[in-house]
Amino acid sequence: MPVVASSIKFGTDGWRGVIGEEFTFERLALVAPVAAKVLYDTYYSTVGSRTIIVGYDRRFMAEDFARAVADAVTAVGFDVLLSETFAPTPAFSWAAKQLNALGALVITASHNPGAYLGLKVKGYFGGSVSPEVTKDIEALLTQGVPTAATPGKLEKFDPWPSYTRGLEGKVDIAKIREAIASGKLTVFADVMHGAAAGGLARLLGDQVKEINSNRDPLFGGGAPEPLPKYLSKLFEVIKNHHETHKSALTVGLVFDGDCDRIAAVDQEANFLSSQILIPILIDHLTLRRGFTGEIIKTVSGSDLIPRVAALHNLSLFETPVGYKYIADRMLVSQVLLGGEESGGIGYGSHIPERDALLSALYVLEAIVESGRDLSEYYRHLQQQTDFNSAYDRIDLPLASMEVRSRLLQQLQTQPLTEIAGKAVIDCQTIDGYKFRLADNSWLMIRFSGTEPVLRLYCEAPTIEQVHQTLDWARQWAG
Repeated sequence: MPVVASSIKFGTDGWRGVIGEEFTFERLALVAPVAAKVLYDTYYSTVGSRTIIVGYDRRFMAEDFARAVADAVTAVGFDVLLSETFAPTPAFSWAAKQLNALGALVITASHNPGAYLGLKVKGYFGGSVSPEVTKDIEALLTQGVPTAATPGKLEKFDPWPSYTRGLEGKVDIAKIREAIASGKLTVFADVMHGAAAGGLARLLGDQVKEINSNRDPLFGGGAPEPLPKYLSKLFEVIKNHHETHKSALTVGLVFDGDCDRIAAVDQEANFLSSQILIPILIDHLTLRRGFTGEIIKTVSGSDLIPRVAALHNLSLFETPVGYKYIADRMLVSQVLLGGEESGGIGYGSHIPERDALLSALYVLEAIVESGRDLSEYYRHLQQQTDFNSAYDRIDLPLASMEVRSRLLQQLQTQPLTEIAGKAVIDCQTIDGYKFRLADNSWLMIRFSGTEPVLRLYCEAPTIEQVHQTLDWARQWAG
């Protein structure tokens, strides 16, 4: 048991592994009750509850793994509310808070390819637990499964109704519905075969045009991650629609596998990452909703984010990559918005959790109330802040974890002084290596916590410079 336990490691958001290899029923039966015990030890004095929410997404056998979690947790004396259907991860975070539970255990591997599954651990407050809590889970795993004289009880529940009611109350839902019904706005939703399926239709009606809504554990041979390489069908659909409806506003919204990350596509089928959406959302929520508070960005966030924050006299706080760091900050500070480059955005007016459906509603509200296409809105912000840039990211597969270790050692022992012909003027190391270059562009090199993958991020004045820098980094990695 100690050997198995020692190989279970939590990454930036949960424990993940290949189904049938790292991620098995046997290992889950070890992890789940230990996670429940740590949630109890950490939060019982605050909550006074022994209830654990258990939920799941649409991956291969996710409902079976969720039932195994429920059985393992009730066996050691905890009461379980087990979801009767798939739902977004933020719906289970919402349920944890609304139903006064210790927290939630969610079976999902988020944006990872179809071979993966995982376990996310959420706290009673409705967000990711802190790194200290996951370290406690890892430490306690070596002691084995806790025991109880009396098993807990298991009940089922539907997480959708309470969650969607909560979201509806945060936007002018009637105005968005009217714009769609009148034909002023056409909304496409690429749910990437994941847990967002049916979500926008529940909120806005059947006129939302959903694609990739069938359950496909192989995700069409790709991964349920909101990146351009997986969105060819959405690009084609929007291009065809725009050719015949040039006068109406059109937007595509993209949701990852467990619906906590978002991206968008404008009416001319240009991909818009959260690097673009976050500045728009800050501006919209400040101007039209009167929100205030701190802006939280991860170290990989765009330089436009602090500029728009300054435009509205909002303070800024920067964290490592991983939404749990944002969630920690949201628990101790008055926050307007916290966002990460990979598409996770959360709000101080909601739970301390990234929530792609709420972000989608705010994006739609920004379009309807401004009357602007998203790219037009973004250009307006660039003009206001006198800041123009382009951004891209590459996820570079590595041959092995040994290659990962070699590159990491190289960065530690042979610091880079020049990148793509530009001098390095600063290196930030709160997460990975973020190199600020002489023209004020930047390159960030960061290693995945769950896979042998090198993540390369770059922002520069033009997309050509971005690609030159990323090509240099790809060659450096060998």
